[in-house]
Amino acid sequence: MPLIALTGGIASGKSTIARRLAEHGAIIVDADQIVRDVQSPGSPVLARIAETFGADVIAPDGSLDRAALGAKVFGDADLLAQLNAIVHPAVREESQRRFDAALADDADAVVVYDVPLLVEARVDDPWDLIVVAHAPVAVRRQRLVELRGMDERAAQDRIDAQVSDERRLAIADVVIDTSDTLERTREQTDSLWERISAQ
Repeated sequence: MPLIALTGGIASGKSTIARRLAEHGAIIVDADQIVRDVQSPGSPVLARIAETFGADVIAPDGSLDRAALGAKVFGDADLLAQLNAIVHPAVREESQRRFDAALADDADAVVVYDVPLLVEARVDDPWDLIVVAHAPVAVRRQRLVELRGMDERAAQDRIDAQVSDERRLAIADVVIDTSDTLERTREQTDSLWERISAQ
């Protein structure tokens, strides 16, 4: 079972690559979805978040108020580290459970871990391949403005809050350049699939 880490900065086209790999038959394990799952109402993780950051980060329906939590931790490295210390171990445990389940179901499965924070949290895990979706900052900023309705300053702030492109590219086994057309991104992803399938 090849275990592939797929990462990239915000608006880098990572989701497009993940969808294309899924079309080829890869099992996608989505780190963002796992984060939402482990923070669901009634979970131990959500209880610890409320205990650490205050009851005001819990919405009236019992779910996490992401905007309220984000307002507290965004730009505060110490608070962000506290949050990560709560969330990352739970995400690691649940992602491993999903990897193991995929392997138990099909020993020949190709499992792709779609993970934005690979450099920050999981870079030293035993990946068979690390794939980085990459587009220049200016392209990603434009996508955030045009596709997500952000103003330029907010878009740049979101990009700046992540690790640098240099650090991400330094860990890559494969770089998929997503700055060109959607079709070109798909072609590169198809080539990656052929490489994986040939192993």
